[in-house]
Amino acid sequence: MDIIKELKAITEKLDEEKIEYALCGGLAMAIYGMSRATLDIDVMIEAVSLLPAKKALMQQGFTFEAAPMKFEKVKIHRLCKIEDSTGDYLVIDFLITSDRRNIFENRKIVTWKGGPLSVVSPEGLILLKTFRGNGQDQDDIKYLREILSDKKMSEDENHEY
Repeated sequence: MDIIKELKAITEKLDEEKIEYALCGGLAMAIYGMSRATLDIDVMIEAVSLLPAKKALMQQGFTFEAAPMKFEKVKIHRLCKIEDSTGDYLVIDFLITSDRRNIFENRKIVTWKGGPLSVVSPEGLILLKTFRGNGQDQDDIKYLREILSDKKMSEDENHEY
């Protein structure tokens, strides 16, 4: 299963259904320039959008649902799509956070594959990744802080005193 094609179809469906979202996780890191292997799609949504989002993606073949998982300040609702002919599968995790203002509301809209894509901001990803704090998250946080520092230095260099 092609994760990029699936992401495009998912975001188009969410946009069509007017469900606000923000990409997070490994694919968001790739948007910010840190590519790595990832096997799932992580999307932040608002709690009120959970049922409409599940319904929309069930129409896209995401018909298997796991029990919700609760972590510090984040609840994850997982759906899975299995391709009958190959047995390949793809997981999408809907993340809902109680820290909505600092993470969800500050998302960025980027142009991706010819259309808009909503992505959690680097600052929001840092905050989100501190909730879990595993080794990969620590590497991601370091990278995100570096790009934010580079951006700040670039802005300072362009500032006239």
